This record gives sequence, structure tokens and C-alpha cells, in this order.
Amino acid sequence: MPPEDDHRVVCHLDDLLAARGMTVTALAEAVGVTPVNISVLKNGRARAVRFSTLTAICDVLGCQVGDLLSVEPVSLSVTVPR
Repeated sequence: MPPEDDHRVVCHLDDLLAARGMTVTALAEAVGVTPVNISVLKNGRARAVRFSTLTAICDVLGCQVGDLLSVEPVSLSVTVPR
């Protein structure tokens, strides 16, 4: 298994919260989780997320999972043959 920090999943929660004028605390209360759990997700440190939590976040923010999370493309290093 790859190291836990070796992932390309990006969370766009900061942008979604800013666009709605919502705080982490307000989202956490509406979703029913702790602000720490929302912060861990927002900062890309979550190791796992329950589908029920993703569903609740999307319901509160009026978005889809694809608006909340994306995967960065693989950066390939090109080697030039000599």
C-alpha cells in the first residue's frame, strides 16, 4: 500500500465555504460532526470519510461530491534518451 500522504485527492471545502459565507463551525453543526473533523477534511489530512458525512456536507452546501473533491493529475517526469 502507498504511504498515507501519497495521494492526489484535493478538497475544495475552503472555496465552497467562502462562496457561501459559511464557517467551519457552522458547517460542522449543520452536518453533525465536530469542527475538528471538518478541519481535518478541509486541510487534506483525512484518512477516510464516511459516505454519510459526504452526503450531509453536500446537502448542506448544495453541491456534489465532485465539487468537494477532485484528483490531481499524475505528474509524469519525462526522460530524454541519450
